[in-house]
Amino acid sequence: MSISKLLVANRGEIAARVLRTAKARGLATAVLRHPSEQEGPAHLIADEVVSIDGPTPVAAYLDIPQIVEVAKRIGADAVHPGYGFLSENAGFVAALEQAGVTFVGPTSEVIDLMGDKVRARGFVEERGFPVAPSAIEDDDPATFVERSRAVGYPLLIKPSAGGGGKGMRVVREDSALESEIETARREGERYFGDGRLFVERYIERPRHIEVQVMGDGQGNVVHFWERECSIQRRFQKIIEETPSPALSAQQRLDICETAAGIARAVNYRGAGTVEFIYAQDGSFYFLEMNTRLQVEHPVTEMVTGFDLVAEQLRIAAGEGLSAAQDDIAQSGHSIELRICAEDATEDFRPAIGDILLLDEPQGTGVRVDSGILGGGKVTTDFDPMLSKLIVHAPDRTQAIVRARQAVQNYVILGVTTNTGYLDAILAHPDFASGDISTGFLAEQADTLTAPGEDISDLLIAATALSDDRLVGEVMQIPEMHRKMGGWRN
Repeated sequence: MSISKLLVANRGEIAARVLRTAKARGLATAVLRHPSEQEGPAHLIADEVVSIDGPTPVAAYLDIPQIVEVAKRIGADAVHPGYGFLSENAGFVAALEQAGVTFVGPTSEVIDLMGDKVRARGFVEERGFPVAPSAIEDDDPATFVERSRAVGYPLLIKPSAGGGGKGMRVVREDSALESEIETARREGERYFGDGRLFVERYIERPRHIEVQVMGDGQGNVVHFWERECSIQRRFQKIIEETPSPALSAQQRLDICETAAGIARAVNYRGAGTVEFIYAQDGSFYFLEMNTRLQVEHPVTEMVTGFDLVAEQLRIAAGEGLSAAQDDIAQSGHSIELRICAEDATEDFRPAIGDILLLDEPQGTGVRVDSGILGGGKVTTDFDPMLSKLIVHAPDRTQAIVRARQAVQNYVILGVTTNTGYLDAILAHPDFASGDISTGFLAEQADTLTAPGEDISDLLIAATALSDDRLVGEVMQIPEMHRKMGGWRN
């Protein structure tokens, strides 16, 4: 099959990133936009911007009949879902298939299987891959609580249909188990329309390691090595890197081959990520499979030299994989920082405002995948992530230095962001040594969220007065320049 026109059914930085590769491959391109949505880089890159309607912007991006109709009306051969929204919705894939439009991703059957944590876990376990001790509510709802107790504390409760850390609860004491199960069930119903649960043994101070896989749907699967994703707040990743500082060469090979084996077992097509919990003793357990491109895919691109979106488009067009496993090697070290509109000193409260000044870092080994433009507005209509700052260097130590330099020079004025918080994480000695876990941010909360000097009033005044000289003078003050994108910009 051939693809001549691609509709990107997403927005922000991922839409812009996909569009760049699509245009480089000579494809005609289109992207969506809700009337209330601010213009972003994606709208400037695409050949065509198509308006979509809905009571809210998010509702519009989740409107399957409308998006399928748009694809047919504009003559799009294929739809790339990005991540989030409909990227892992089997019904969306089936609707596109029925309309004769190619979905850039796996089949609806695979999404349906691997998108259900319980079914995916059973599939993986039956084929001999490692999973943590667990209890599944659907096996026998009447005995679920007792079977959960038998797994042993601490426990991690998860919604069966969950994702993104929503609805997950850690239980350390038996007295809290039943109330936490009810809370998790309510959250599962709220977020996913599905209150089914399962529990598994919670691994103390675990690391979160995932493996990028790619399959052609014909049984051929390769991996693009692993990513360390342990720096998380409320189960949401904010810093990712590769290679993982925790793994030996043999451990790296073991976990990556396990991921590839799981993808082969399901006859995977397209880009996917197999996620694992990694214990302090070196054991690892299957966590879930994300049947889409991940937010953190750029670090893999930086160390392997492969364009993962190009690989997705090749496979969707029937061209197959461009490389064998032996052709995929890691070179150097890459770190990604998620730049979010939120206030780390106020429990990560989402921030809004006008982008009065935007100056994103550049230079050797620095990449910014941005979803915003200067002069725009940041609202609460969408996820608070504004852009991704990615660096690459010969080794991890140099990558940390480069990441700190870059984030200190990431200037956004008018909206509070987490750049200062990210810099504080990078500067922490435990991060530098690689001694981290998924609980690192909670453990270090007091040391990481101390606010710095507030210079926002001075900078806002300078900008409001359109006084370039004054802005320039402020930016020449190193300590102030460093904090411009920080705690209260």
